[in-house]
Amino acid sequence: MIVHRPRRNRKSAAVRALVRETRLSPDDFVLPLFIHEEAADAEIPSMPDVRRLGPDGLLREVDGALAEGIRAVVLFPKVPEERKTNDGREALRDDGLVQRSVAALKARFPELAVVTDVALDPYSSAGQDGIVDEDGNVLNDETVEVLAAQAVSHARAGADVVSPSDMMDGRVAAIRAALDEAGFSQVSILSYTAKYASAFYGPFRDALDSAPRGGDKKTYQMDPANAREALREVALDEAEGADMIMVKPAGPYLDVIRAVRRATALPVAAYQVSGEYAALCAAARNGWLDERACALESLVAIRRAGADVILTYFARKAACWLRDPLA
Repeated sequence: MIVHRPRRNRKSAAVRALVRETRLSPDDFVLPLFIHEEAADAEIPSMPDVRRLGPDGLLREVDGALAEGIRAVVLFPKVPEERKTNDGREALRDDGLVQRSVAALKARFPELAVVTDVALDPYSSAGQDGIVDEDGNVLNDETVEVLAAQAVSHARAGADVVSPSDMMDGRVAAIRAALDEAGFSQVSILSYTAKYASAFYGPFRDALDSAPRGGDKKTYQMDPANAREALREVALDEAEGADMIMVKPAGPYLDVIRAVRRATALPVAAYQVSGEYAALCAAARNGWLDERACALESLVAIRRAGADVILTYFARKAACWLRDPLA
């Protein structure tokens, strides 16, 4: 009788590495960066080791990330309150915070892949991802027009990838058409395809002061109870011309990542969001969890579920941990 012993493939670190099914690399990571108009960097209390970056801080952070093997970043702006309006017109300024930051990064680090967030919530006086009417409704088609112009402005500044996170219907097609018409056919679209109305976004909204001033985002972000609906969004974004698609959040939605991976040949990204990051950091700082071990395990799980790309605030730490497993 044959005795089956799967443990033979686990007997040493070398053998385990030889048969490992899922691997992590700094090439898998996109580092999210918060930027603001201030010269000095600022701590974000709900996100340990993460800062809002001024112009010099942004260049230093990216220089360090590149040295650690991270070759892609995504920018999120904190906009002064006095510049916020219902129509988000600040988002369209060619000399705006995001546009200036993109240009500075591409001038200093031409090899860097710069991704920009396309949405109105950082610029909105209502804290919504779109234009709000007098009854409190977020207007879809009127918002899409602004988003398309915002994407072109980012492309003009030098963005490699624009990433609509608003969850308005039809925005991928409108952005693709606007980019192509403006001569930016090589600029990619990474669409937030399945972005859920999650409770895990709180620290991010603290970082940008972008929480809704009233109501919520449940009329356009997806219901956390739904998985099949994500496949409808995948089909639509793929048909409209998305180059990559995203599931957000990542950890609580591994089943959705797996389903999306099976439904498309496009690259799949997943966003390990601020609440996931903050929860792990808080537990580690209280001595309840090992930050390194748990962070890496969570990232492996996201890759194992099917994500090709991971947006994570652990990117720099994880790159160092992967480079030096004994550190």
